Amino acid sequence: MDTQPGHYQRRMVASSKAIKVGPWGGAAGSPWDDGAHRGVRSITLTYGQFLESMRVEYDRNGRSVHGEKHGGGGDGRTSRTAEVKLDYPYEFLTGVGGRCGPVAHGGSPVVRSLTFRTSSGAVHGPFGDASGGGVPFEYPMEGGVVVGFRGRSGWWHLDAVGLHVAALRPETLCDVVQERGAMAYRSFVYGNGGSSSSSGAHQLQRRKPFEWCYK
Repeated sequence: MDTQPGHYQRRMVASSKAIKVGPWGGAAGSPWDDGAHRGVRSITLTYGQFLESMRVEYDRNGRSVHGEKHGGGGDGRTSRTAEVKLDYPYEFLTGVGGRCGPVAHGGSPVVRSLTFRTSSGAVHGPFGDASGGGVPFEYPMEGGVVVGFRGRSGWWHLDAVGLHVAALRPETLCDVVQERGAMAYRSFVYGNGGSSSSSGAHQLQRRKPFEWCYK
């Protein structure tokens, strides 16, 4: 791949600046937060009449990063497992919705179902109770993508779910450098196989007005 400006077909990437949205659900369980990443690669769920557990695989500068498993494993008899896989970095998670409500009368609300939408137009779900019980929620994103999850969970279920959301922007040289490592940067700037000679450093000073890395 040619990294020279003007010869590289830029793709869209998520901004490093993210905002928190939600959570939706109840106040039981313990809080958790996977933080903001560059994107979502896959989501693994266990569910029955409610969401029992959730674990997300993220992308961090071209590397796979697995978040912790949040929630429990259910009773094992009626539980089902599903995996939502995205074609990252060409497909992003662009919408999350579902329903929240108590499992038993008078109990604390939990996440009863989840549905995911992607930039390719795909819809995954609903996972969980699809009967229509509980209070619906949905967060569609215009020009934004999900880059992280947060929420609350206990031993048996997912009590609440929230999001880290970031805007999409065109890829920059800095993004390429982060994925390919420092050698790609030295080779591009200095030439000669990445040698940072004094003449190369002088060339770098001359190129200083160019914005190498910006978000």
